[in-house]
Amino acid sequence: MFEFIYWLLSYVVPFLVVLTVIVFVHEMGHYLVARWNGVAIQAFSIGFGRELFGWTDRHGTRWKLSAVPLGGYVRFVGDMNAASVPDSEALRDVDPALAPHLFANKNVWQRIAVVAAGPIANVLLTFLILYALLLGYGRYTIPPVVGEVVTGSVAEAAGVLPGDIIVSVDGYPVRGFEDFQRMVATSPARAVTVQVERNAATETLVIVPEVAEVEDRFGNMQRIGRIGVSRDVTETDVSLYRPGPVEAIGMTVDEIRFIIQRTAAFLGDFFVGRGDVEQLGGPVKVAKVSGEVATLGIVALINLMALLSLNIGIFNLLPVPMLDGGHLLYYLVEAVRGRPLSMKVQEIGFRFGFAVVLALMVFTLFNDTIFAYFGILR
Repeated sequence: MFEFIYWLLSYVVPFLVVLTVIVFVHEMGHYLVARWNGVAIQAFSIGFGRELFGWTDRHGTRWKLSAVPLGGYVRFVGDMNAASVPDSEALRDVDPALAPHLFANKNVWQRIAVVAAGPIANVLLTFLILYALLLGYGRYTIPPVVGEVVTGSVAEAAGVLPGDIIVSVDGYPVRGFEDFQRMVATSPARAVTVQVERNAATETLVIVPEVAEVEDRFGNMQRIGRIGVSRDVTETDVSLYRPGPVEAIGMTVDEIRFIIQRTAAFLGDFFVGRGDVEQLGGPVKVAKVSGEVATLGIVALINLMALLSLNIGIFNLLPVPMLDGGHLLYYLVEAVRGRPLSMKVQEIGFRFGFAVVLALMVFTLFNDTIFAYFGILR
């Protein structure tokens, strides 16, 4: 019993807290923009399946917490299901007074705004968290100067020299040596363009980090990039940098842009055969990571929430029916054609999208379980 309670408090609770906040913000984005556009909303749900408890507000919207806490939805009046598939019979028989308030009857740009609001809300949550942490805590940094170049390494082959000052990597400014390490580590087997300052002149080097497997503090194996440079760090090298409110905006935008670019590159690796399926994770892995990060403190858990929020926002923009990106694809086609796709085409697309999302969920769950099992055996 004690072990079960420990597991519940250590992994399940942090995971549900993080996921609930992210889902609430995402769905609130849809809800607020829908309300601003006069859309009649039937339900706002955190979770799927049977309702556990809820209430109905004065606008007729049912706010509820449902039994399966792995997502959520905003359902508009006239929708067939939680994926906002229009119900043709309901639309045909609707009360004329209600018709102007149906989502399906709004113009295409209003529908685009409502659908895009969810992922945008996730990006805004990420920005606010990272910005607040940067202003509140600052960041510890080390001068971005190369100390040692390992003999025979890819860095030596590319022309990196001790004493080089790292200026940027792939166009992202390097403010500290820790930035350089992270940018290289997130690019295993992918070429990176490094600008260095040497003897008051700027040199541009192209380096392909080698793939290395390292064990993190929690015993998980990670696949990272390495080029073979290091530097000795003394206590006087480490300083706390606190940016001003305006500078912090630029730093936060750079961080979000970097995460999006590296996430896209990670997904792109699977299309060229370089992807490592062990790095893909679903609910089990996210719960495990949430529990591990929670042991580092509330600030670390909030930072993880920001990263997951951004990734969920990006995932929802994939052009797959059932996801927000699939709806946006339909509406953009409608905007170009001047009329919507037929209900039959949309229904086929939603069925395909459901199959893709279901297959991905099954795969990630299987992936999480299998690798967790073999991780225990190791």
